Amino acid sequence: MPVVVSPVKTQTPRHAGFVRVTHWLTVVAFVALLITGGEIVISHPRFYWGETGNVNMSPLFTIPIPSSRDTVPTGYKYVMPDQNGWSRYLHFQAAWLLVFTGAVYLIAGFATSHFRKNLVPIHGERSLGAHWRRIAQYLRRSPPGSDEVRSYNVLQRTSYLTVIFILFPLVIWTGLALSPGFNAAFPFFVNVLGGRQSARTLHFFVSGALLLFLVVHIVMVAVSGFWTRTRPMIVGRAVSSEEEP
Repeated sequence: MPVVVSPVKTQTPRHAGFVRVTHWLTVVAFVALLITGGEIVISHPRFYWGETGNVNMSPLFTIPIPSSRDTVPTGYKYVMPDQNGWSRYLHFQAAWLLVFTGAVYLIAGFATSHFRKNLVPIHGERSLGAHWRRIAQYLRRSPPGSDEVRSYNVLQRTSYLTVIFILFPLVIWTGLALSPGFNAAFPFFVNVLGGRQSARTLHFFVSGALLLFLVVHIVMVAVSGFWTRTRPMIVGRAVSSEEEP
């Protein structure tokens, strides 16, 4: 008589508590920043390079949308509703939430060796070839391996490290450079960017890169199994199936 093999579901520890809490706080802060940042851009969809920029100057580039201010020339006869007041206030509040959350995550991440254990690519996967092989698997829509239930693949590790240690610091730096108080206290950190208007332009592009990461991240989670990937970020454990007689 053949042996009947049935899958047994086991729960594997996946995400530490501080990772889950800071992840969802970052989601809240980032969504608020995107919405309010969009409203701020609508108030003046022209971008400049240097220290100053106004409607009497030629912009570096212009986003082809109507403005929420009739004093800003956009080529449109329609003026968008002005939401600049509350959006600026909430934008700065959400930014400080992001800074605080990021600081907690970094401190806890270094204290627990989270970055070394979970995010730094493992030996043998620190090459372009390893990244291309994982990209090819995505393109073939190959199912994730069983090891990805417990760990990140090389593309995830590299992209997360890039976001954590490059893009987020840049978006915070360029955002602070827009503050007159920060400019007065730390002029070097503004001047090295090329001036306040240069910082605003860089802030826009870095925010765009973070938005692109968010979109790709959500798509990859959906392709890999939305609940399978989201559940461990809520409860901290991943469910895997093992065959046993």
